Amino acid sequence: MIKKVLHAFKTVFKGLGLTMGHFFAARESRKVLSITDKDYFAQNSGMTTIQYPHQKLPVPDLGRYQLDVEMDDCIVCDLCAKICPVDCIEIESIKATEAIGKTSDGTTKRLYAAKFDIDMAKCMYCGLCTVVCPTECIVMTDTYDRSMPDLKEMIYKFSDMKPEEAEEKRVALEKLNAERLAAKEAAMQQKTQN
Repeated sequence: MIKKVLHAFKTVFKGLGLTMGHFFAARESRKVLSITDKDYFAQNSGMTTIQYPHQKLPVPDLGRYQLDVEMDDCIVCDLCAKICPVDCIEIESIKATEAIGKTSDGTTKRLYAAKFDIDMAKCMYCGLCTVVCPTECIVMTDTYDRSMPDLKEMIYKFSDMKPEEAEEKRVALEKLNAERLAAKEAAMQQKTQN
């Protein structure tokens, strides 16, 4: 019985000694270093907790964080939405009646983006959407601290087309399609008469 009590005191004092050693060693913070720094693993003492948001850890160059879309380069091909494993990208396209411009790499744009929303609350930051994008308009940024009080604020709307403008584009496309159909039917009738 006395052996067990002595063993208990010994282990308590050993634990307290370890705690006190950490307590006195933690009077100053460790330097915030990048993981590529040669002294990153050499720091053996000091507090490892950073005082966020006043101190921030360096962001790795190839980190996967917040998505961003450069709409001027988007051809609305819908590949990013199709490859997304969690369906966090929602795109609605409207076919243009003619070419509407070019992207920075020279690709001709033929679709309007009536809607281009990314729900960052669903996003799992896999980066697949950035890989399949043919014009590289969807990229991962180094922003990682976007917390919102409401989940609806996590839906980022990249398209700047208003609903009225989208409806105008739809009506123009329907009118063009009707004219083409009428011309095709007229050509078929003329062909059958000859």
